[in-house]
Amino acid sequence: MIYQMKRKYIGYLALFACATFLTTTSCSKFLDIVPDERPSEADAFRDPNSAKGYLYSCYAWIPNSRVGTSSIDLMTSDEVTTAFEHETFARFPRGQYTASSPVISYWDNLYKGIRQCYILIRNVDKVPGIDPQEAAQYKAEANFLIGFYHFLLVRMYGPVVIADQEFDVNAPSSAYPKRSTYDACVDFIIKKLDETAGQLPALRAADEWGRASSVIAKALKARVLLYAASPLFNGGGGDKQSFYANFKNLDGTALISTTFDKEKWRRAALAAKEAIDAAEQSGASLYKNSTYNTVLPANPIEKDLRLTFIDKANTKEVIWAETRREGLYDFQNKSTPFLSGAQGESYNGVSPTLALIESFYSKNGLPIDKDPNYDYNGRYGITSTPNGNTLSLNLNREPRFNAWIAYHNSYYEVVRGSANQILVQFRKNDNCGIQGRSNNYSPTGYLNKKGIAPELNQSRLQVSVNYPWPVIRLAELYLNYAEALIEYGQDLNTAKQYIDRVRVRAGIPTIDVAWAPIGGATNQATLRSIVRQERTIELYLEGHRFWDLRRWMIADQYLNQQAKGMNIQGATDTEFFKITTVVFPRSFSQRNYLMPIPQEEINKNEELVQNPGY
Repeated sequence: MIYQMKRKYIGYLALFACATFLTTTSCSKFLDIVPDERPSEADAFRDPNSAKGYLYSCYAWIPNSRVGTSSIDLMTSDEVTTAFEHETFARFPRGQYTASSPVISYWDNLYKGIRQCYILIRNVDKVPGIDPQEAAQYKAEANFLIGFYHFLLVRMYGPVVIADQEFDVNAPSSAYPKRSTYDACVDFIIKKLDETAGQLPALRAADEWGRASSVIAKALKARVLLYAASPLFNGGGGDKQSFYANFKNLDGTALISTTFDKEKWRRAALAAKEAIDAAEQSGASLYKNSTYNTVLPANPIEKDLRLTFIDKANTKEVIWAETRREGLYDFQNKSTPFLSGAQGESYNGVSPTLALIESFYSKNGLPIDKDPNYDYNGRYGITSTPNGNTLSLNLNREPRFNAWIAYHNSYYEVVRGSANQILVQFRKNDNCGIQGRSNNYSPTGYLNKKGIAPELNQSRLQVSVNYPWPVIRLAELYLNYAEALIEYGQDLNTAKQYIDRVRVRAGIPTIDVAWAPIGGATNQATLRSIVRQERTIELYLEGHRFWDLRRWMIADQYLNQQAKGMNIQGATDTEFFKITTVVFPRSFSQRNYLMPIPQEEINKNEELVQNPGY
């Protein structure tokens, strides 16, 4: 939902953790859904408060997208590399996951969540004393979650088993269902979202952050249909051929269509525009002209960009957010400059890659290899600044670069003692250098600043600033709409206008102004590259690129090579400013476009076929 002025922050999804007593044990049936809850249902629905607690626990199956150790998509693409290669998530960029060892798998939990939602739908009308309108709202939210959980499954695994009812956990093996086609899964999800969009309120009150709303349902529908229209699930599209010609159920049913359907892009465009209109009519707008009380960043555009979703009291850009509180060893402390000792700790280890650094535009709003006024050939030279020497690549860049990236001899806005910014340096023996450590260092000589509150106080081991993590925000909807229009091949000027909304907020010229010196941007291929680069920049480290590279069928070009950065073992400028390959291995093959279904699930259900390559 859209955040309003002066809302009270609550950790909504965490409020009723005690309700998980209903779903914590294991089951040997085909989806490993949940144990037989029937003996406990009377307690769960004995009064309205208990029913509300059960509803809240239905949300608790949503994966926590900002906890790197358990998030499949936060730090696992080519945007960053980290000092935390020993943690679970790092096995994904290494390609070290299989059906027998899927590492991070949402299959079991999401089907448990779906089943729990059906249990609520079956019971909530019978709760003594419950208001009928409230019960109807609970059922609408449960149906929204059923659709959302199916989308998370489809995004990971492609075609899945559609849980269109509360399956009987005692059903014989002969009744176990098979995977439905990808298109059937999408149609099921869209039906759920359409139904609930008409039943849910457009907005949510202050104490209901994170609960489903009509705007959220429409925004999610736009994302679902964007993915469904993309090459991976739409016959390849263009000059690409589908990977899935032989991907079939045991009865020979093709699970993913190998025929390109252009009209899927039109459907995605219509859904995105509907979501944008609903969001804007409910008060959504891009975050800008901040009145936030922090003094830094001093540049007002960079300040807006840094605070886009951190300023929870004033941002109207966030459509849906993850409201669980951040832990000591999560995103912010992992990103901030090194500190160890009595004052507190931060871990200096979320490190943008050279590929990501070079994705940001020049200050003129052009790719750096296309801007005639940017010294692309000299980008790896050394330039003197008032703060000391730095790589030429780091200068004359767009405001998003300065707002979100910390580089050698730049400032990192964060509170430490009496200071509210730190001059960061990354040579071997510098304050953020590796020194002699085997952990808590920047593998590329850069640090992430996006999503880090400038007033984060690191005087002791704590997370002094908590804010809702964005799941969907308005800028994404603008880019979704633009991409769908471009791929459909019509209304290209409208597509540019919606990209320009994001660009202008970012402090760079519109597409037509920026591209005019190099021949303009008027054809589909050029605009496709522009919207994809805009997504790479604007949605950096928000969990999109892991999926974007896959749905565009280009992940093998980016995820199969080791990251590059500065020579962090260099003690001098001459040694440090050398492009160096990061030692961590990276691997990606065609099978990795989809995640493996856990082999134990395949073993339980003879009708369940595995994804190709596993």
